[in-house]
Amino acid sequence: MKYQIVNTPKERITIRHVAEDAGVSVAAVSKVLRNAYGVSDLLRQKVETSIEKLNYRPSVAARAMRGRTNTIGVLVVELSNPFLAGVIEAANATFSHSNYKALVGIGRSKSPIEASMIESMIDNRMDGVLIIAPRIPRKMVERYSQQIPIVAIAHHEPHALTYDTANSDDHKGAALAVETLLSRGYEDIAMLSYTLSDPRPSEVAAQREIGYRERMEQAGLEAKARIIRLPAPGADRSEGIADFLRAKDRPRAVFVWSDLDAVPLLNAARMSGIRVPEDLAIIGYDNSPPAAIPLVGLTSIDQNPPRLGGTAGQMLLSRIDGREEAQHILIEPAVAIRDSI
Repeated sequence: MKYQIVNTPKERITIRHVAEDAGVSVAAVSKVLRNAYGVSDLLRQKVETSIEKLNYRPSVAARAMRGRTNTIGVLVVELSNPFLAGVIEAANATFSHSNYKALVGIGRSKSPIEASMIESMIDNRMDGVLIIAPRIPRKMVERYSQQIPIVAIAHHEPHALTYDTANSDDHKGAALAVETLLSRGYEDIAMLSYTLSDPRPSEVAAQREIGYRERMEQAGLEAKARIIRLPAPGADRSEGIADFLRAKDRPRAVFVWSDLDAVPLLNAARMSGIRVPEDLAIIGYDNSPPAAIPLVGLTSIDQNPPRLGGTAGQMLLSRIDGREEAQHILIEPAVAIRDSI
């Protein structure tokens, strides 16, 4: 007699199996998976040990089967940056064309707030999340992306496999800023950045610092290269700007990491009787709306916010529709020349 061998598929491991193995509740496992704020190290270790042991992987597809809500969460670091408005508007227009509604949350540059807001978006069964300039670390983004489609803007992680990124090529943009100043005959070029509490290559300021240093070195000016740091975001920077302008070794030209500081610097220089560009040439980054005001006239690196936001929006929609292969897109920067150089 011949026997037919039938390969019985392995039982799919679920969150309940993990809870039973770890000896905790399903809700506790869910909190660890969501990286919920306040989870103890002991609980996290028990659950993660069981996840690894059972080779459990949260199913985004299973979540999608419960039905879409046609809502998308947009998490921004702040709303005071005028550059962000163009990005959000372009992304929202892309979502609207596909009948999705975008709901905006503000992270206020604090990881616990960002984490809790993403968790709320997951709990409210939003179909995807667009995060802009996140402060949460890469591992947390990866963990959340196992539960909900995520696209990140202003977050350089070109090797991420579970979520997508869309960025200005900040490294190239910084080099372009230095090149623009060099073409005007300036050699004493400093960079004005801020204190990076946890410097990571994923941060746009870090990418711009790398681009600045590399271009100065290529020009044979590494001895003159220097990065002057203002207080971290959220702190008052006016005194730091004043100190920069009063310094005896003030550079002849300065590349400012963002228009957020370049516009106040230009204003403070003029208020102090320092002529721009005769005494100090200034170039910013963002090409934000205030930079283009004639009374400001700030030369700045353009990130093309409509393209950046629209691209990120399309990427998120394709993620929601089932695309699994990660995409990482860099938008070519350009320089908007005005009177400040």
